[in-house]
Amino acid sequence: MILILGINLVGVRLYGELEYWFALLKILIVLVFVIIGICVTTGGLGGETIGFKYWSNPGAFANGGIGTVNVLLSAGFSFMGTEIVGITAAEAKNPTKTVPRAIRNTFWRILFFYIVTIFLLGMCLPFTNPNLANTDNSSATASFTLVFLKAGIYVGADIINVVVLVSVLSAANSSLYTCSRTLLGLAKDGNAPRFMSKLNRYGAPYWAVICSSVIGFSCVFVSIYSASAAFIWFLSITAISGFISWWGIAVVHVRFRRAFKTQQRNLDDLPYKAFAHPFSAITAIVLTTFITFGQGYTSFTPTFNALTFVKSYIGLVPVIVWYVSHKLIKKTKVVPLEEVDFETGRVTRIDIEKDNEEDKNYTWYQKIISWIA
Repeated sequence: MILILGINLVGVRLYGELEYWFALLKILIVLVFVIIGICVTTGGLGGETIGFKYWSNPGAFANGGIGTVNVLLSAGFSFMGTEIVGITAAEAKNPTKTVPRAIRNTFWRILFFYIVTIFLLGMCLPFTNPNLANTDNSSATASFTLVFLKAGIYVGADIINVVVLVSVLSAANSSLYTCSRTLLGLAKDGNAPRFMSKLNRYGAPYWAVICSSVIGFSCVFVSIYSASAAFIWFLSITAISGFISWWGIAVVHVRFRRAFKTQQRNLDDLPYKAFAHPFSAITAIVLTTFITFGQGYTSFTPTFNALTFVKSYIGLVPVIVWYVSHKLIKKTKVVPLEEVDFETGRVTRIDIEKDNEEDKNYTWYQKIISWIA
C-alpha cells in the first residue's frame, strides 16, 4: 500500500510507465497459458486428448441458468476497470487519437485475454474439479496452476504466485489512480471538498490520493482478521457499485447523444462514435440492471436469508444515500437536453485534423507499432 501510495503521489508519468510493464508481464503469461491450454486440450501435453469432453460430462454449465446468474456478479467484477480508459483522457497526450484507439484496443484485448482464456479453462478443467474450490486460499489450486500441472509444468504455482502479486500491484495502482482522479473531478465541479483538487509539484492530486488510499488500508487491516469473509463483503460492495457505474455511463452516453442531436450538432465533430449506438448502450443498461437486482435472488429461495440479502444488495445503499443526499442538499435538477454544455473543454475539428495530419507523417512501421500499442 505504501509503495502504491508513493507511485500515485509522484505523478501520472511513473504510474503509466509501471502499468505498461505490469500489463506486459500479464499479457506474456496469458499468451503462454493460451499455448499451454491448447496443447493440453488437444493432447499435445499431459498425455490425454480432452477436446470438448467436459462440455458434455459433467456439462458446460453448473446448475444450468441459475448457476450462470449466480456467477454474473463475480464475473463482472473481473471485468471492472475497463472504464479507466475514459478517466485517463484528461492526462493523455493527443486524447483525440489515443483515447479512441485505446477504447477499440480494449475491446479486442478483452475478447482475447478474457474470453479465450475462460474458454480454454472450461475445456481443460471440469467444474467438478475439487481443487477449484480453493479451500486453502493458496495459489496451488488456482485454475491456471491446475492446467500447468496437467501439462507437467510443476513450477506453475511459483509462476502464478509472481503473476498474482504483479496483478495485485497493478489493480491497486490503477484503482487508486481512478479513485483519486474521480475525487479530483468531483472537487473541481463542486461536488467534493475543494481541497481534494490541490496538486503537488508533480501534478498529482495528493489529498485525493491520500483520502482514496484510506479505504485500501482499511481493507488490509480487516483482511487480517478474516480474509475470506472480508473478500465476500468487499466483492459485493465493489461489484455492485461497478455495475451501477457502468449503468450510469450508459445512461449518460444515451443522454449525451440525444442532447447532441437535439442541439443539431454534427456527429462528425465527435472524435469517437460508439459502435451500434443506441443499441449497445441500451443493451448495457438492461444487462447491468438485471445483474444488479437479479444476482441476489438466492436470498429469497427456498426461504428468505437476511445475511445473503444484505451481502447481495449492500452496495446499493451508499449509492442511494449519496444520490438522494446530493439532490436534497444541492437542490440540483436533471439538465434539459437543450442546455447540455458541449463547449467547455471541447475538442474541435482543428484538433482532430491536427492529430490526423501527424499520423500521415508516420512511417509504415510506426503505424504498425501505433496500432498495436
